[in-house]
Amino acid sequence: MGSIRQTGMGRRGRQGGVVLMVALIVLIGMTLAALGMMRSLDTGTLVAGNISYRQSAVATADTVIERARTWMIANELLLQSDNPAAGYYSTRQDSLDITGNKTEGGTDGVDWGGTDPTQPVKSFNVGTVDATNNTGSYLIHRLCTLTGSPNAPLQSCAVQSTVASASTQSAPDYSSYGLQVKNVVYYRITARSTGRRTP
Repeated sequence: MGSIRQTGMGRRGRQGGVVLMVALIVLIGMTLAALGMMRSLDTGTLVAGNISYRQSAVATADTVIERARTWMIANELLLQSDNPAAGYYSTRQDSLDITGNKTEGGTDGVDWGGTDPTQPVKSFNVGTVDATNNTGSYLIHRLCTLTGSPNAPLQSCAVQSTVASASTQSAPDYSSYGLQVKNVVYYRITARSTGRRTP
């Protein structure tokens, strides 16, 4: 009887050791899973934060574009010549590097911040435009090859032809009183939004 009891106790001791190892392995697995979940939550928070910053920047750029459009309407009679102080240029400037990515450090870019005298093209700084402290600047180009009137000789502008108000009601036939066609010049507004990320 005594030897049988000793054999039983030995088996229980060996089983206790195996259970301890299994418990430790399960505990390590649970710890790794918890760490992975925490990292996943952190990544999700960063992605959500980046999306909110992007939406804020887009909203600021929309406001800046609206300011540029308002300026153009108020200065409609002065759009045939350059106005660098207002960020307006009456030509396309096809060789201009607007983003600064083509020739980094070159002199064919835009002075967006107003602090780079080497850049010949100046944008107009609108300043802070909303409660998020985002700032904005804009640059307006008339899509013509030359300054001056869109109808000048050798001038080439990107235009859209629209039908002006007219009528053929009292004309004997359509050929004797054609509808008036008006060419509307295209303009390009480039906006830049700069924000400050806060923790």
